[in-house]
Amino acid sequence: MSIDQNLAEKLKRIEALFAGATTQGEKVAAGNAIERIKKRIEEFQVSDPPVDYKFSLNNRWSRRLFVALLRRYDITPFRRYRQRYTTVMANVSKKFVDETLWPEFIELDKALTEHLDKITKQIISESIFEDSSEAEEVKEIA
Repeated sequence: MSIDQNLAEKLKRIEALFAGATTQGEKVAAGNAIERIKKRIEEFQVSDPPVDYKFSLNNRWSRRLFVALLRRYDITPFRRYRQRYTTVMANVSKKFVDETLWPEFIELDKALTEHLDKITKQIISESIFEDSSEAEEVKEIA
């Protein structure tokens, strides 16, 4: 299994977890996760009406992931005139954001970031120079 396939499987398992899968069989059947989450959104909207939510995402990969996650659940992402490019707005219930959307995004973003970091280090090591560690911090001399 390739690195990309491993990442895809990991992302599916994370999604199944946040969809409320209760058995191992449900966790394996991550394809049903989207429908379970959409049903949850509908349930939350009854007790907790949607409001415009503002999310600030500081890198393009996280923003793309978050926008795709919103669209996957039929939530339309938008930005108001003059808002920063790092801002993503969505009309969604607070309960859904707190209990499902944001925790799921954090886990997915963590997996994606780790994957991108690993690939980046590998490419730099093979193409530019083996040591791509952080620069050393030195004390200021007054």
